[in-house]
Amino acid sequence: MLFLVHTWDKPGALIVRTTNRDAHIAWLKAAGDSVKAAGPWLNEAGDMAGSLLIIEAIDRDALDAWLEADPYRVAGLFDRVEIAPYRWVFNPPASAD
Repeated sequence: MLFLVHTWDKPGALIVRTTNRDAHIAWLKAAGDSVKAAGPWLNEAGDMAGSLLIIEAIDRDALDAWLEADPYRVAGLFDRVEIAPYRWVFNPPASAD
């Protein structure tokens, strides 16, 4: 099952994001093919202000358990996190059909 994970950074937390970015990227890479898409979204100034992930997980419990280890979460970066089941309709990768 696919899930959309949309995070918002705490105001003024860009240094927390940049300090933990390498660990966050390594964590994403370690998840392999279950990460279908991932990247920061930008504010009007062009600074990273949150993340958008599309993740394949068995269920919401498995996703939540995986997200607990996110270095950004551990560092307290997020102001808000929204998660929803996701159906990739347009140009999906082969495994999202």
